[in-house]
Amino acid sequence: MDKDRIVGSAKDFAGKVEGAVGDVTGDANTQATGRAREAAGTVQNLYGQAKDVAREATDAAVNYAKDAYDSSGDKLRGGQQTVARTVQENPLGALLVAGGIGFALALLMTRPPRRPPPRWRYYG
Repeated sequence: MDKDRIVGSAKDFAGKVEGAVGDVTGDANTQATGRAREAAGTVQNLYGQAKDVAREATDAAVNYAKDAYDSSGDKLRGGQQTVARTVQENPLGALLVAGGIGFALALLMTRPPRRPPPRWRYYG
């Protein structure tokens, strides 16, 4: 629980008491001061609640990220073992796939030859 929630609740309660005292005594100034303090306490309480919600959401996101990071190592090791087993069972197929990937990358990385710019001739 955030300290703003506690202080806001205390201000809210004090404002209600002060407003009630103003109602009983008939003093408009005390009534207005009490209502203003009550409103300020309510706002501060809501601000504390928002901070609590934001803190809980941040903690949940951090925990989710930690869990995802911890489980990613297991999935990576499992994938490496699967690839190693496939290569051991079919080395020729793995070699052909690797060669095809290398050829495709080479095609993507080479650029076409440059053409010379067109020459404009003036026949006049």
